[in-house]
Amino acid sequence: MSSAPHSNEKKLLVGKINGFFGLQGWVKVFSYTKPRVNILNYSPWSIDVDGELQKIEIKNGREQSKTIVAHISGIDTREDSQKLIGKDIYIDKEQLPELNEDQYYWHELIGFTVLNQNKESLGLVDYFVETGANNVLVVKGKKEHWIPYIEPYLVSVDSKKKEIFVDWDKDF
Repeated sequence: MSSAPHSNEKKLLVGKINGFFGLQGWVKVFSYTKPRVNILNYSPWSIDVDGELQKIEIKNGREQSKTIVAHISGIDTREDSQKLIGKDIYIDKEQLPELNEDQYYWHELIGFTVLNQNKESLGLVDYFVETGANNVLVVKGKKEHWIPYIEPYLVSVDSKKKEIFVDWDKDF
């Protein structure tokens, strides 16, 4: 199982409420955004309440030592905030800033077919991993390939055909 957050057509998973903070309803947030504090740039958030996504407004938020804390509208006590612990945080994909041509959000590339220079299919993009030095494309096919998502390994992306071309041997 991958640790990558999953999303749907319109919503993008950006974090998780993972604790309460203080007595006035603030919550601790684990953010999947880079940098982490960027999660506060998006409002409203949506959380799953009994199988339905419900929008929540962020009144306030900040970086607090190594975590993000937020105050959600209508959540003003520790008891209220405890009901939110463990909830995934989604945003509408339309909330994301527009990228330049030839730039992609990782979630847009999930499921693309990955082909090498010999036009051999290596499989489909499953998720990405950050290694510190560079990002890695994890491709699942007959075998799993971990391909650095940088030149010279990344050759091109064809978003219309949903294909990524890489300089990578199928046996590697």
